Amino acid sequence: MNENESAMTRRGFLSITAATGAGYALGFHQRAHGAMIAYPRSAKRPEEEIIVGLEIGTSKISAVVAKTRPGGTVVIEGVGNAPSRGIRRGQIVDFERARRSVMQALVNAVVMSDVMIQSVYIGITGACISSYNNRGFVLIPEGQEKITKADCDNVRDNALLVFVPPQSMFLHTILQHYYVDGRESGLNPVGMIGQQIEADFHIVHGRLAPIENAVRCVKELSLEVEDVVLNPLATAKAVLDADQRKLGALVIDIGGGTTDYLVYVDGAVCESGSVAMGGDPISRELSSCLSIPPWSAERLKINEGSVTVGTTLPGKIVTLKNDGDFAPREVERETLNSIIRIRTRQMLECVKRRLDTHDVPLKSLGTGVHLTGGYSLLRGIDELAGDVFGIPARRARVKGVSGPARILDDPRYSCAIGLVKHSHESIFG
Repeated sequence: MNENESAMTRRGFLSITAATGAGYALGFHQRAHGAMIAYPRSAKRPEEEIIVGLEIGTSKISAVVAKTRPGGTVVIEGVGNAPSRGIRRGQIVDFERARRSVMQALVNAVVMSDVMIQSVYIGITGACISSYNNRGFVLIPEGQEKITKADCDNVRDNALLVFVPPQSMFLHTILQHYYVDGRESGLNPVGMIGQQIEADFHIVHGRLAPIENAVRCVKELSLEVEDVVLNPLATAKAVLDADQRKLGALVIDIGGGTTDYLVYVDGAVCESGSVAMGGDPISRELSSCLSIPPWSAERLKINEGSVTVGTTLPGKIVTLKNDGDFAPREVERETLNSIIRIRTRQMLECVKRRLDTHDVPLKSLGTGVHLTGGYSLLRGIDELAGDVFGIPARRARVKGVSGPARILDDPRYSCAIGLVKHSHESIFG
């Protein structure tokens, strides 16, 4: 069974095309927006396919363009970025501003990759997304000799027979384990003999309106939306290999407005979610506590900040003057780092409380914590995460993808690259 049993795929008819003279522009070939329907892919796939992963984040929009082949390596051709506008904590709050930001990121991706974009895979996160684990159960009909694929489908459907809030939709039904007559039987019981079949699933669902807003943002640019994928699921695909998933891992993607997480235990997804805390609120607190403008606080955090208190670095920092509006001033490094450390620890502890609530066995995660996202570049955050979760923590690296080193080594692209990898596996198996 495919790990991503998605309930939603949308088709459109638009593409980004090259425009002569001024560079690149979006070509609009309008088609009425269709209802949300499942779209079965053709069994025959092209030898080479362009896949575009689009992360609509709180701080920035990222688009990654890749060429893929069946059974081959995913090759990154280019990326496009744009500052996020009209987006708060991973959700669109001003549609027109968000649409323009998405358009700019996609145009920039076309310019760098020199590839025509016709469709994208969108990553989704935020408070609109929820997940849970559930078990499905089916009795095998009397006289039937072997378990069939239809039986497995019925088990999955049975696991989905739970209440979800109105105006919600299922995004993923991720298989964890099958059981035949009460005994674990791996990932494919088809052909086995048994009287009953059970299966555990990690199920992800989300509110319809925020998901539709993200889809409309793309479709109004005359592009197809192939699918919507949970951000931390995509990120984990980018930074974990099969051995790490089997040994157990916690992936934490720290962005501007949200911190996403996903846990693998024994090769299966056992928990996922998002907390409404990220790097941007820390910059705002620095701005308030140090009486400096927000943009200076952000630069200060990135260029000089650390979660480690009592460093051997110089004791004072001079902030940069902004167009003559603010005079240079000195800030105590200890004060700066203390603010960053306290807020970063609160953010990580919020994730840990979520995991503790669901009895996630952190001590059994053999590969520890894998940190990614822009905020993972902060000095000392791996040591702080190790202290909070009580297991080793490290900065994650993208795996199984080729392309420019500056892109692969930048944790800000992990989610968008993961969308490409996840989609490649869905297409080619």
